[in-house]
Amino acid sequence: MTGLTGRGIAMSGRQMTGEKGGPRPAAALTEKKRKVTAEMAWREARELVWAHRTRLAIGFVIMLINRAAGLVLPGSSKFLIDKVLPTNDLRMLTWLAVAAAAATLVQSSTSFALSQLLGVAAQRAITEMRRSVQSHLMRLPIRTFDATQTGILVSRVMNDAEGIRNLVGSGLVQLTGGMLTAAVGLGVLLWLNWKLTLVTITLLLLFAGGMAYAFSKLRPIFRERGKINAEVTGRLVESISGIRVVKAYTAERRERLEFSRGVHRLLRNVATSMTGVSGTAALSTVVVGAIGTLLIIVGGRDIIAGTMTLGDFVMYIFFTGLVAAPLVQIASIGTQITEAFAGLDRIRELREIVGEDEGDDAKAPVGALQGDIRFEDVTFSYEPGTPVLKHISFDAPAGSTTALVGSSGSGKSTLVSLVMAFNHPESGRILVDGRDLATLRLRDYRSRLGIVLQDNFLFDGTVLENIRFARPDATDEEVREAARIAHCDEFTLRFTDGYQTIVGERGVRLSGGQRQRVAIARAILADPAILILDEATSSLDSESESLIQEGLARLRAGRTTFVIAHRLSTITSADQILVLEDGEIAERGTHDELVEHAGGRYRALYERQYAQALDRYVNPGEELAGARKGRGGGRGES
Repeated sequence: MTGLTGRGIAMSGRQMTGEKGGPRPAAALTEKKRKVTAEMAWREARELVWAHRTRLAIGFVIMLINRAAGLVLPGSSKFLIDKVLPTNDLRMLTWLAVAAAAATLVQSSTSFALSQLLGVAAQRAITEMRRSVQSHLMRLPIRTFDATQTGILVSRVMNDAEGIRNLVGSGLVQLTGGMLTAAVGLGVLLWLNWKLTLVTITLLLLFAGGMAYAFSKLRPIFRERGKINAEVTGRLVESISGIRVVKAYTAERRERLEFSRGVHRLLRNVATSMTGVSGTAALSTVVVGAIGTLLIIVGGRDIIAGTMTLGDFVMYIFFTGLVAAPLVQIASIGTQITEAFAGLDRIRELREIVGEDEGDDAKAPVGALQGDIRFEDVTFSYEPGTPVLKHISFDAPAGSTTALVGSSGSGKSTLVSLVMAFNHPESGRILVDGRDLATLRLRDYRSRLGIVLQDNFLFDGTVLENIRFARPDATDEEVREAARIAHCDEFTLRFTDGYQTIVGERGVRLSGGQRQRVAIARAILADPAILILDEATSSLDSESESLIQEGLARLRAGRTTFVIAHRLSTITSADQILVLEDGEIAERGTHDELVEHAGGRYRALYERQYAQALDRYVNPGEELAGARKGRGGGRGES
């Protein structure tokens, strides 16, 4: 069933893995600081740059033209002062003016072209990175989604990819161009006055050392910022998604304080990084000022002594600016590239998690599926040494219905998660039509599954789109037929927009019973060989349940079905019932066989539910009064 892929996998996994109150899977994606070497960071950067080498190469050529044009105006100052003005050479003056104007036009046009070319390249790279990371994310095991906040995963896809604009956009080219300009400028300065330039180089080397130190300190700060931002985003997403629970328990103030603590942590991180960035900018200003002071002292003396002309001095000042300006730019762009490296670190951490379909191409295709499921001595643990299922063995023949009964935490949901291949046995094996499930292609196998959960997930789309999620190629008539069988049409046709009615995020505009019927229609449309029903009628009233049971009976016909049920009245027709206790099969048999077993666990559960149902029927007023008393207690309600 295609509804089990993409976002459906994420939501289904949260519901189907891990028993309530039982152990949870270990975190698959951590936010702990990892030691990242410069070699790893540069390898990531090299791979990214190589992937976009064509545009970057063109951008580099345009940048060279731009920088060369930028040298014309300062270079002409010496000739203007030393050659043109003393001799009143109007012809040379005209040519200098033409050269300066032409260089300005070339510089402006190449700057525009560079921005357009590399700006598009950067956005394309960001888009491809996001697509790649999201694609890998959808292939990760369910335990990753169970163990990681949604906000952290969203941040990996959206925010961390954004930083690479400075590697494949104008940032890296501008950084390279700044370094080349500084190198050319230093060559000219050495030609004009090598003694003064050697002192300038000494100051620049000190500046470079300071910048290297600053970057080494700033990079972990930027990485920490990504972590904090992801955590704050995750908490915000949770509080918005659970707004009804927040309001019901008047927890708005608590959520506000929790969010405030997170954003203040983010503020402190930003303030620290701004201090570092400001320090590098201040250092560059000090270097420029020191060079300017040297110019005044040394250059002035050389002019007075006659070893340096006025034209040389003016030209020296211009080229000193050409050297100093890239240094300031390097400080800014270098910080941004450092931040991009931190984002690449976090993306790599996600990509290092092996996808659950790894090696699928080498596995056997599923082909036609009858649906015979056999568990052979299966043991499974979320945490090492704490088994949730212990030596489970049973056979569910093709087309049969197997019901799972037991107390909370007994292993029911874990067992069906193994059937759906959300988890894999620690020992033993699961056979599907006589073939080991571990040897089958995961996507092929899951395309034969259908699922109806206790709390089904609906997307913020129309009723039609949510039913069609199981089979995107289904016709409108096929969707309506599935809806009719699931009795969706009874409420859908009462809506003004019918099947085009928007259900809202998570189906919030529908009642629990209506959401359940949409989910059942979705499973009917999928036409699965293996069907999972986890409390599929739990959200329905008695009248709706009687209607749905008819639809479920038609859905189960000819399909291997696993039913998790707490209301035993819904599973009396099951071919076999497995009673799970503490991860083991305590009893098995049909409903009649288990009820006849005096002293058995199933009979005790059945008699208790039967007595409760009888009491509700005989004394409905007493039950209602007791419920009202329980709700009013502590609030003074009558």
